[in-house]
Amino acid sequence: MSSNPLIFILLLSLLSLVVGHHGSVELKQYPLVVSTWPFIEAVRAAWSAVDAGASAVDSVVEGCSTCEELRCDGTVGPGGSPDENAETTMDAMVMDGVTMEVGAVAAMRYVKDGIKAARLVMQHTEHTLLVGEKASEFAISMGLPGPTNLSSSESIEKWTEWKKSSCQPNFRKNVLPANDCGPYRPNNYLDLSDETCSVIDRSQIRRLPHVGLHSHDTISMAVIDRTGHIAVGTSTNGATFKIPGRVGDGPIAGSSAYAIDEVGACCATGDGDIMMRFLPCYQVVESMRLGMEPKLAAKDAIARITKKFPNFIGAVVAVSKTGEHAGACHGWTFRYSVRSLAMKDVEVFTVLP
Repeated sequence: MSSNPLIFILLLSLLSLVVGHHGSVELKQYPLVVSTWPFIEAVRAAWSAVDAGASAVDSVVEGCSTCEELRCDGTVGPGGSPDENAETTMDAMVMDGVTMEVGAVAAMRYVKDGIKAARLVMQHTEHTLLVGEKASEFAISMGLPGPTNLSSSESIEKWTEWKKSSCQPNFRKNVLPANDCGPYRPNNYLDLSDETCSVIDRSQIRRLPHVGLHSHDTISMAVIDRTGHIAVGTSTNGATFKIPGRVGDGPIAGSSAYAIDEVGACCATGDGDIMMRFLPCYQVVESMRLGMEPKLAAKDAIARITKKFPNFIGAVVAVSKTGEHAGACHGWTFRYSVRSLAMKDVEVFTVLP
């Protein structure tokens, strides 16, 4: 080592820069794609886009759009999850973690491209959420195909069997009649002329299993692109046999997904009617902002829900800005999919309740 103190200091500085640069390369875990459930083809599509240099937003749209086209588990895209009237509608959302812009559609009829419609809302309006038939009109006016029937032979068959079972179970409570498919009235309705009606005893009716096996409800995806920017997106056709007009947590920023560029992102799936009351993904990201590691942030968000609703079924995945990821769940065994530079293909991670 040279006896010249100035040269010694310069050498130490250079060494520090080299070590620091090497360390940052080692810590870099992006591009990265994370998705709820083993929606492997959707993750591959998003990865192909982001690995080729696409932005996080465009890659999320590509991934979720692929899931819609494939009708993932019958709960994403057209052709699944009929409501009480046998109609399939779309909910979707996309969020840019850089600008905090959000575009979303809910209860959208006649247009099959939910996630693309959501991006159009973000790109071409000052709004965040468009709903119902007017969302459909907007999407079509912006160039998406439609109007088209979003039902399928499978969804109609499922609805027909449900009708044969007196439309049970369903999402109604404190209504009558109990043994019919409606119209429903509050159980304190004063007209008692129909003596055949009786109050539905909700304690005897199992909660509709719209978040069980093969009914995963939502694809929620997070992407970190080559520049380190983050975006999230969701798409779903909602809860099976939902009351027409129902909107779950899929298009709600902070519930089904959330992203802040300088912190990280979160994806969620499960009982959206419960989850949207707690904004679990907003909670996850804020916990990480305060220094909580992804695993603890995910567990904390789930715990806040189960404290009030112990029978709740759902899951979240937390993703830090450097690409560290972890999941937490309650009521089921949850799996999520990941593709990163270190992986040769999509890998599926299992999270136990």
